Amino acid sequence: MGRRRKGLAIHGWINLDKPLGVTSTQAVGRVKRLFNAAKVGHGGTLDPLATGILPIALGEATKTVSYAMDGDKEYVFTVRFGIETETGDREGAVSAESDARPTDAEISAALPTFIGEIDQVPPRYSAIKVDGERAYDLARGGEDFELKSRRVTVLSVTLESRPDADHAVIRCRSGKGVYVRSLARDLARALGTVGHVSELRRTVVGPFTEAGSISLDNLEALGHSARDSGHLLPVETALDDIPALALTEAEARRLAQGQAIAALPVASRSPFKNIRQGDMVSAMLGDRLVALAEIKGGEIRPVRVLNLDGPDT
Repeated sequence: MGRRRKGLAIHGWINLDKPLGVTSTQAVGRVKRLFNAAKVGHGGTLDPLATGILPIALGEATKTVSYAMDGDKEYVFTVRFGIETETGDREGAVSAESDARPTDAEISAALPTFIGEIDQVPPRYSAIKVDGERAYDLARGGEDFELKSRRVTVLSVTLESRPDADHAVIRCRSGKGVYVRSLARDLARALGTVGHVSELRRTVVGPFTEAGSISLDNLEALGHSARDSGHLLPVETALDDIPALALTEAEARRLAQGQAIAALPVASRSPFKNIRQGDMVSAMLGDRLVALAEIKGGEIRPVRVLNLDGPDT
């Protein structure tokens, strides 16, 4: 018999605005302690030097983390021209310098070449694995290695402002796997100079935006009332792009037990008429998420069953 987790069975999402200088792991730990939650995770790492949206999953919401991570991201970042660093941000040692500074017009003309599906080499100081080792561990150890380019998608990238000749503020919306540090590095090189990210803020992760976020300080100031403050969002928040199917109590009971149910009767009650084989759906009983399920062979087959019981007392 498995050991019982310590803490309360609290389920949902916190749309956290992570502060500067705090790691994603530290932010998760502080939310876990605040809620006395048995299980906590996050929807996409932010470096300590970055601020912004860090969705934190509690309890059964951790089963939907991959859907948050797969969502579109938006970043606002500042490129510091003239200095390239080993890490791609202001923390690293200087690796190259240049006196060249691009004009606003040159930046605006270069940005469209980074929109769409592009090949991008991740930073050497990244969590990419090379022969089973993290790239940042190899880089810190002085190892000689190469990272292969990856195909990633940039949806939009625009010049927001130009504080001075050394700096440009860029807004970027992207798919999964885009490294802003690599984008800044490659943009600077395309402009005939070098550069690094001096400031970075993530403003969107899938359905999680700045408008609905709460800072870590404000969340902690709520103390024990944080759970009832309205900032604990439903588990299904991360599943906005997935069709929701309404179940009867009998159907919900079968799915909760790990059994498949016939798709046709459920689909006939749903406004989503274009659901196809292989699609993922949210199987709902009223307002309660019963399971993440797949349409396959004329059946709705549970992939992840959610046990949304109330908090332990």
